[in-house]
Amino acid sequence: MNCPANSAPGKDGGGEAHLAAPSLLKPTPPSKAGTLESMRIARFTVNNELHFGLVEGDAGEETLRVLAGDPFYSGIEPIGTTYPIDQVRLLAPIIPRSKVIGAIANWAGTEAPASPQFFLKPNTTVIGPGDPVTLPEYSEAVSAEGELAVIIGRIAKSVPLERVHEVIFGYTVANDLTARDLLEDRQWTRAKGFDGSTPLGPWIETDLDTDSLNITTWVDGDVVQEGNTSEMHYSVAEQVAAASEIFTLLPGDVLLTGTPAGISVLRDGNEVEVEVEGIGSLVTRVRD
Repeated sequence: MNCPANSAPGKDGGGEAHLAAPSLLKPTPPSKAGTLESMRIARFTVNNELHFGLVEGDAGEETLRVLAGDPFYSGIEPIGTTYPIDQVRLLAPIIPRSKVIGAIANWAGTEAPASPQFFLKPNTTVIGPGDPVTLPEYSEAVSAEGELAVIIGRIAKSVPLERVHEVIFGYTVANDLTARDLLEDRQWTRAKGFDGSTPLGPWIETDLDTDSLNITTWVDGDVVQEGNTSEMHYSVAEQVAAASEIFTLLPGDVLLTGTPAGISVLRDGNEVEVEVEGIGSLVTRVRD
């Protein structure tokens, strides 16, 4: 079913949303799964142990308050232990249990598709902040694509536009690394599915107005992309609704919402930084 910009699956009686999942916030379930109240949630290791934690404090002075378990299934329950952020290793804030969904041609400067269009990436593409990515040997033109990523928080199918906020857990920064020379032959899986091609981080921001956010990408300090989410052909809500018409969304699924114009060819030793306003910055190091 097509989902044009001024409509959504199930809206105005066109269908019924199928939503199911345990409460994301205990003991009192939130009225909106996507707005748990404003908090930042990181995934990290310290002393060889894996944790989720709440990010607290001002920039440069953050601490991580450990959570009792996986917030996608155990709720958000701090246990009191805290660590300075410079004493831990931040990981990708989520490893999708199911899929990474990417938007196609969703930004000003490209021809708007009649409805949101998507591709899929395996979860083996996901890496975390500061992690290196190895360029695939079969490409000579891998580029960075800075994006806003949406994290799904509950099982959902055929979600009406007005209920999309109920299925969003939060947002993070993404870099949809792409072998652009392979796209010319429509080899989307090889172009976007190589190991490490989806850096995510530094954490999940649970409460964010996505209508007008600046997105900037740098390579070795030089700006290669600049844009604002207001330039998207289809909004975050429209994309989530449309994707849920195609397949069931599961907790931890990631939706990449599209990238501003700008092409960079990455080489060994490059450092890529993507910043999304309201979330933070994600750094990826490139190697052959």
